[in-house]
Amino acid sequence: MLIQIIIFIFGLMIGSFLNVVIYRIPNEQSITFGRSYCPNCETQLKYYDLIPVVSFLWTTGQCRYCEEKISWQYPVVELLTAFLFLGLYLKFSLTVKLGVLMLLISLLIASSIIDLQLQIIPNKITYFGIIIGLIFSLIFNYISIKLALLGLLIPAGFLLLIAVITKGGMGIGDVKFAAMIGTFIGPKLTLLGIFLGSLLGSIIALFLLLAGKKTRKSKLPFGPLIALGTIIMIFYGQVIIDWYLRLIM
Repeated sequence: MLIQIIIFIFGLMIGSFLNVVIYRIPNEQSITFGRSYCPNCETQLKYYDLIPVVSFLWTTGQCRYCEEKISWQYPVVELLTAFLFLGLYLKFSLTVKLGVLMLLISLLIASSIIDLQLQIIPNKITYFGIIIGLIFSLIFNYISIKLALLGLLIPAGFLLLIAVITKGGMGIGDVKFAAMIGTFIGPKLTLLGIFLGSLLGSIIALFLLLAGKKTRKSKLPFGPLIALGTIIMIFYGQVIIDWYLRLIM
């Protein structure tokens, strides 16, 4: 039980850092230097302002200095990261793969929130992820470098083909995003994650269309859908594959 609590708290801390990444990278600010501050009044925050989730609840979701409302994004990202990290630990225990997938999940969360807010997936995240994914496959061998390279090329090539055929229907940022994911988990799970994300996107788009929230010409950011499909495949990929094989045989 103690290790689960430690993993959860670690996830909260990483989630807090991801909020810094989400805010600073699109604004071309350093994520390693400079103390955290309120985006509204720019007052530097004290250590007790930065306790994940607790500080948000203690101040009732307001900056204690200027009383500007704090976005719910902050506790949501922190809790989402913590629960996903805990889920990864329960599935993979204390292994190299756990650490690698924690990093991938962190990259997925940061990229998805930025894409939802700004409709971009920053190169700084995807290029970092691609390089680290390839290096990790060489050092830790949790997947072979061959699978990592195939994961880099095949899913990205598939989405690039779609982008060319649809003449802009697929963003190049999504292509790079798929390449990054593939270096961590290989081509099979990445392609299945893309397919599942597309399916979920169609369902969400239909619901929003029927609810009058979107029109036929409205676009959904595809990055978060790829991320969601990927996370589902990380946790349940083999279960889904086995179920499908039983269905068709």
